[in-house]
Amino acid sequence: MPIHYLTANSQLRLLTTVLPLLSIILSGTLLPACSNATRLDTPDPLGKIEHIIVIYAENRSFDNLYGLFPHANGINQALPEQTTQLDHDGKPFRVLPPIAAKGTSPAVDAVLPNRPFRLDAPPVNLPLSTPSRDLVHSFYQNQEQINGGKNNKFAAISDAGGLTMGYYDGSKLPLWQLAKEYVLADNFFMAAYGGSYINHQWLVCACTLQDNQAPADLRAQTDANGLLKRKTNSPTSAMQGPPQLLDGPFTPDGYAVNTRQPPFQPSGIKPALTGDRHLADPALHPLPAQTAKTIGDTLSEKNITWGWYAEGWNAANADGNQAPALKRTVIYNSNDDAINFQAHHQPFNYYQRFAPGTADRARHLLDGDAFLQGLDKGELPQVAFYKPAGNVNEHPGYTDVLSGDAHIAKLVERIKHSPVWASTAIIVTYDENGGFWDHAAPPKGDRWGPGSRIPALVISPFAKRGYVDHTAYDTTSIIKFITRRFGLNALPGVREQAGDLYNAFDLGS
Repeated sequence: MPIHYLTANSQLRLLTTVLPLLSIILSGTLLPACSNATRLDTPDPLGKIEHIIVIYAENRSFDNLYGLFPHANGINQALPEQTTQLDHDGKPFRVLPPIAAKGTSPAVDAVLPNRPFRLDAPPVNLPLSTPSRDLVHSFYQNQEQINGGKNNKFAAISDAGGLTMGYYDGSKLPLWQLAKEYVLADNFFMAAYGGSYINHQWLVCACTLQDNQAPADLRAQTDANGLLKRKTNSPTSAMQGPPQLLDGPFTPDGYAVNTRQPPFQPSGIKPALTGDRHLADPALHPLPAQTAKTIGDTLSEKNITWGWYAEGWNAANADGNQAPALKRTVIYNSNDDAINFQAHHQPFNYYQRFAPGTADRARHLLDGDAFLQGLDKGELPQVAFYKPAGNVNEHPGYTDVLSGDAHIAKLVERIKHSPVWASTAIIVTYDENGGFWDHAAPPKGDRWGPGSRIPALVISPFAKRGYVDHTAYDTTSIIKFITRRFGLNALPGVREQAGDLYNAFDLGS
């Protein structure tokens, strides 16, 4: 009998009987043990991942290393308007601008057609085991190179001429083999325009640091379109040389977008002749100690263990704390017999919370050897960031691709043979593109980025196998992933449109 034919009292008795029973059913109490239905209290499958390890390499675009990767959005998918580079007047180059010498890197004499070319094949013949010269990779330049997503001003704005269009056959690389076995993300962008310093900050705080007292002569000069103004002697064509720009490490309103040194040792700025040797000389304008919230803060708020592990950290601290008159042999040293420690690659060293002498510094900022020791004992923290030293981080100018790639692949294999592997997710990515061209248009973001596309690998027992992940990501996706896994408070700068890496995993139910 339909319920509307019952008396009011009968309806009341029926409802008081059915509603509690319905509540019990929905709670899952009466579901049979073999049921595939999802209980309302089912834990997040991400809970299977107990350790997250982020390995942060340097200065390679996706196309530069993985442009030939099968089934990825690579160089063969680039449109002619993305591959054909334009001069300052908006007209296509007849040939690419010449590649000038820099440091120990010789000039490339070959005349190169206006399109992407193999670095490790004739006529350039630069193997993966040989460093190339460095290329400009700065905040304003990266925006102008991207040119609204057309990516057709890389050669015009580069200080390395046509070198920016070079790419490798990366199939010879050890990490390529891991990408084939696990997950390669081919839609992953560096969070901020520009270089290493700013993108390390976006890895840990999703923010751009500021110094309201930055001197005027350190501030960039921009035009009405937000692009750098040219000096009067700037060439009218990139065929005559790189543009001469009124650049600086700070924006006109005082945000540090290009390399600035940390206020604490180890720093690229020595201590003052008189004063605390733990500090960089304030007269030389290191960034002031920062107080913005980082992923480290949000992890600590929830009592999640974590550490930033940098190769050469202990040696660099000893190096930096020497008397100012003594020579530094570790910081910014590119000799083969010494660690090449890059102080601006250590993002937490910019924050007051991690100042020398603090408990948080001693607890969380650690040497790479401590990572290896903890790994072998199965005693890693829940979240670990690993920063290779400069001689094995793949940065153009002071190291090659192959040695750094092999170094990271060897570290991954060590993790795979460690006690923590069964519950670990490894993310291998690069801080930025290093000035190398990439054809993929960055997604719409904000004032700071995203910038160019970079490689990213996800390696884990829980990762999908042999999978190219086309999900839209940027560097802040790593923060999102950590935040989701451990239920952290969100950092305000993390972009809503960036994925959280969940699609790279096959976690079951």
